Amino acid sequence: MQRSQIPTSHTHAADPIPGRLPNPHAGEVTLEINGCPHILRLSLGALAALEARLQVGSLIALVARFESGGFSASDVLALLAAGLQGAGHSLTEAELAQAQIGGGPLRAAQVAAQLLALSFGSADPASAADAVSTVADQK
Repeated sequence: MQRSQIPTSHTHAADPIPGRLPNPHAGEVTLEINGCPHILRLSLGALAALEARLQVGSLIALVARFESGGFSASDVLALLAAGLQGAGHSLTEAELAQAQIGGGPLRAAQVAAQLLALSFGSADPASAADAVSTVADQK
């Protein structure tokens, strides 16, 4: 049976190499989508598309938006979709919006913040996720 003929319970393959762990040094993070782990990474093309999609003056402005807690659900969705695109997944932003995210919206925001932090060389990407949690606790 060819790979394309293998039946799956999901519309999209979770990751081209099942069981592969994310490489944080390559800017990769994992998010569970519809019960399957997906590795996300922001490629240069995905970053350019994200900048245009969110109409930010620069990606630094987007990073500042996350650091200050001024991000929206649309920002999180667009960032995660760009990370999926950058890692080679075919899941669209519209499909992601309808998907079940393991850990819910808070986990999605944490992963988005980690993705940004890793892409811009943050020494401590976990602190980005902690900042999102702190902002969520304050609201």
